[in-house]
Formats: sequence, C-alpha cells, structure tokens
Amino acid sequence: MHRRALQLSALRAFEAAARLGSFKAAAEELAVTPTAVSHQIRALEQQLGEALFNRQVRRVALTEAGAHLYPVLRDGFDAFQAALERLTKARQRPQVVISATNAFTAKWLLPRMGSFRSELGGIDLQLLASDETVDLRSTAVDIGIRYGRGPYPDLTVEPLFNDRFAPVANPRLGVRTVEDLARWPLIYFAWRRSHPQNPTWKRWFAEAQLTEGSPAGELRFSDEGHAIQAAVAGEGVALVSQALVAEELAAGRLHQPFGPSIAGHAYHLAVSSERALSPGAHAVMAWLRTQAKGSCDVLDEFSST
Repeated sequence: MHRRALQLSALRAFEAAARLGSFKAAAEELAVTPTAVSHQIRALEQQLGEALFNRQVRRVALTEAGAHLYPVLRDGFDAFQAALERLTKARQRPQVVISATNAFTAKWLLPRMGSFRSELGGIDLQLLASDETVDLRSTAVDIGIRYGRGPYPDLTVEPLFNDRFAPVANPRLGVRTVEDLARWPLIYFAWRRSHPQNPTWKRWFAEAQLTEGSPAGELRFSDEGHAIQAAVAGEGVALVSQALVAEELAAGRLHQPFGPSIAGHAYHLAVSSERALSPGAHAVMAWLRTQAKGSCDVLDEFSST
C-alpha cells in the first residue's frame, strides 16, 4: 500500500494550530508567519477535500473532520518526540575509551566485562586493541594501559600491577619436570622492543640455572595472544604472562608445572596530562584498580606454587 504524499510541514502546522486553537500561536511555535500556517493548512484541506477548521475572528475551531484527524497526528508527533529523546539520551550516556595491546584486551579486559557491566552498566565502554602506541593527547582515547618501563612523556601514569612469567602447557602434554621441556617445542613470541629485562626463554633458563635449548624445536609468534592459544591447543610449552593466562590456569586448560616464575614489566594506567578526565573515566579507572588488585592476589598465589 502506497502512503499518500502529504506534506509533513502541513501536518505539523495543522497539529500545532489544533492544539493551540490559533494560527498565530502555531506560527510562533513553528517560527513561521501566520500566513504561512494558513497557506499550509489550506493546501492540506484541498488535498484531503475536507475543511479541518472553522475560522473565527480570534481563534479557530476544529470541524468534525479536523477533530478526527487531530488525535492521530498528536499521538504520532508525541511518539516521534519520545523516540528522538530516547536516541538523544542514548548518545548522552557516558562513553569511555580504553587503549591496550591485543593480548591484554583479549586475555585480561574481555574476561572482566561481566564485572564491568554489573558495576558500571551505565557507562558505554569502547576497547581499542592495538599493539601500536596510541597518542593519548590527540585522540579520543581516555585511558591507555601501557606495558613496560617507560618513559611516558606528557602522560600522567600510575602503576597498575607487576607482571610475572612462567612456563605453561596443556595438561595433556604431561609436562611435569624441567626434563620434560625436551619433549615438546618451546613457544616464543616477539617483543616489540628489545630490553635486557624482557622475560624471555633465554632469561628464564638463566634464572633456572639451566642450559637453554629446545631439542623438540621451536614455535614462534609475533603476538603473545597467539602464543597463549598455541599452548592451550597443546602445541608446546610457552613462557607467558601469568596475569594473561589466569583464566586458563583456573579452568585447567593450562597448568604451570614448575618454576621459577620470573619478573616481567609493569602494567600502567596512563592518561593525557593535557585533558581533564570525565567522571565516567574516573569511575573506569577506579574499577581497573580494583581488578588489578585481584590480579596481584592471583599472581601471588601462582608464584607460591
């Protein structure tokens, strides 16, 4: 069924005049002249073939046809207004953007989204996952999570938690002792920046006072998240962040068969020193601190086993 081509401006003029009982008052509300309102309504009457108003000296009164049409238009315009207000309110919900690495976003932030919705459900959170450093001064990012020792110029930075690394493997591989490392490939991932304190297999073997070697071969990835997934799939033994595999360890998809666990770098909360944080961003930072405290407790538990 085709809709009749009725001019919205004419319908709006009729609804306003019917509600206010005056062409002049309708014109003031619509910011047009009374003559324009009169012409629009006259055109609508001609199109419908019905008179909608009885014109009187200082006011107008609805005819039977006008009285039939008015409540339909009134309710329709009220519905339009309510829908527009809902959309406006939706856009006005606080929005906070967090920038973090791909691995941290996937393995630390995403598992905590249930907690976030429970505690801060009135805030719309956007996670910007990228291994490229995002300039917090010139983008819409509110909070950056930075990993490493800095420096972080032009940023206000606070420690979130210190990371630790340990060998992990799928339990079905049967890795129980350091001697079992010779039976499975060692899984490596590339560090974006070279640093002598990067928690690498080379450093782990040195701290374990063992000779570095991988008789069963090596499996190398450019991303830590992929290294974790390879370990979960049983492709070998990975040296990865205990914080990022906490969920897999708790669920039994991975196990940490032996130590030592070695110190990694620190995660930091970073914000631009040039922009004031919104109340929503402050609330998200407080939530991140609470979640980080839980991570510290888990790391302490793993390190003691």
